[in-house]
Amino acid sequence: MGAEANRDIKSLTLKELQNWILETGEKAYRAKQLYEWMHVKLARNYDEMGNIPKALKEKCEAAFDYTALKAIKVQESQIDGTKKFLFELPDGNMVESVWMRYKHGNSVCISSQVGCRMGCSFCASTLNGWERNLLPSEMLEQIYAITLLTGERVSNVVVMGTGEPLDNYDNLLRFIELLTDENGLHISQRNVTVSTCGIVPNMRRLAQEKLQITLALSLHAATDEKRRKLMPIANTYSLDELIEACAYYFKQTGRRITFEYSLISGVNDTKEDVRELTDLIGGLNCHINLIPVNPIKERDFKQPDRAAAESFKNKLEKNGINVTIRREMGRDIDGACGQLRRKYIAGQS
Repeated sequence: MGAEANRDIKSLTLKELQNWILETGEKAYRAKQLYEWMHVKLARNYDEMGNIPKALKEKCEAAFDYTALKAIKVQESQIDGTKKFLFELPDGNMVESVWMRYKHGNSVCISSQVGCRMGCSFCASTLNGWERNLLPSEMLEQIYAITLLTGERVSNVVVMGTGEPLDNYDNLLRFIELLTDENGLHISQRNVTVSTCGIVPNMRRLAQEKLQITLALSLHAATDEKRRKLMPIANTYSLDELIEACAYYFKQTGRRITFEYSLISGVNDTKEDVRELTDLIGGLNCHINLIPVNPIKERDFKQPDRAAAESFKNKLEKNGINVTIRREMGRDIDGACGQLRRKYIAGQS
């Protein structure tokens, strides 16, 4: 972990906090108390920590930043109750997060970077470029702030908002460790999904961690030529390398891969695409999540109609592929990644 993150108390593991507490001459049990205030009781500042002595609070304030995100804007869908949050970070940058209610519990989609450098052609997140990585605390805080604002527990976390999580690898790993720690929110690893556009070396590194999270790969095309037009990362890693990395991930973790596939009318939703997709992933233990593309005004991609999406799904199922069409959430509130932040920055709020 870099020096920058070390100054941030919410990014410390309980063990690191215990070590610091002992170094400062405080009683060991104070670390557990502090950790619980931050990660269970979700204190917004040191003042809220009732059983922490003033002298220790002052030591903490002198040694560490205390990250608490401020909600600048909240949109609520009139269709399904989905809520979209625009949060201000301590340095004035902004990130988006989405809260969704499902039958199985509440799910939060968080951002892992301010902006994104991946340049995928159908995504609003990347249009303003990349600013910086988020710290573990800034990823956690999106969940903590939403929990406090909604008054409801979060049971599932998806790292699929703005940014490429595997481009912020070390902070992502620390975030997962803190999120799933039994002394914190204790969300099950199996209830955490991490999305990637396909940074192959880090997919392999992640496989070796042997976590029980779900890895979701943004595929979007079944040939290198077509994928290169949609996703610049495809110029670096071929589909063959990508599929090998997916097979390796399954072998190491026993967790099936989810393929995210944005359906773009007339671009990647033809009979030929069905055949090529079946050839590409037919041998893997996997699931395809079809996502009718979110139109953004900067691009001219069109969403296929429902019948075309269903037809694509049915053909894949006939070929033995496990597939669903993602239920659209929050479509009436700038549901696609990056749209709310762009509007706000452009002064359209």
